[in-house]
Amino acid sequence: MCHVIVTCRSMLWTLLSIVVAFAELIAFMSADWLIGKAKPSSSEDVDNGTGGSQEPYHPTLGIYGRCTRISHMQFSRRDTLCGPYAENFNEIASGFWQATAIFLAMGIMILCTVAFVSVFTMCVQSIMKKSIFNVCGLLQGIAGLFLILGLILYPAGWGCQKAISYCGPYASAYKLGDCSLGWAFYTAIGGTVLTFICAVFSAQAEIATSSDKVQEEIEEGKNLICLL
Repeated sequence: MCHVIVTCRSMLWTLLSIVVAFAELIAFMSADWLIGKAKPSSSEDVDNGTGGSQEPYHPTLGIYGRCTRISHMQFSRRDTLCGPYAENFNEIASGFWQATAIFLAMGIMILCTVAFVSVFTMCVQSIMKKSIFNVCGLLQGIAGLFLILGLILYPAGWGCQKAISYCGPYASAYKLGDCSLGWAFYTAIGGTVLTFICAVFSAQAEIATSSDKVQEEIEEGKNLICLL
């Protein structure tokens, strides 16, 4: 018989697992890993009386995408265009960034799988006599290691030609040059830290769902057990 078991710790672990997976996925897909050096806007808009902005703008560069400003000369208007600069894996700007993409993708796939499975832990607490929380915690720990490897290799690619075009000639491996780090990089780091917190917290979720209070309610014949 299936018993639906909901505890404060197990629910918190489930929600945190989902948040971590989405945070890493959004960071990976974002182009805001590097914020390029400021590029001045053209004064043509002001000269033409269209009221264009004179403030400089900062193009951004991600692992496989970028955002830059393009001009529409016939309308004297400027739009920001975001999209992948690499049409396939081999066109990613640096071999280090290719490795980063592989490690991050592997980690994110594991995290998304755990996030999906975590939703069903209310009904299924074990697989082949092994705690599903412990298995998921182990997978989250492995995913965290993949994420760390990706984040360590990423700065090594700052010396590629693509990064130099955004960050200036002084950019090199582990040196930003005229660039600064964008929110996506910090989000990836924060998600990695939370991944290991999830891995540790999974043990607490397992303890909560197998506590004496839960067993007592099961023995009383309850199918829905909610302990806060």
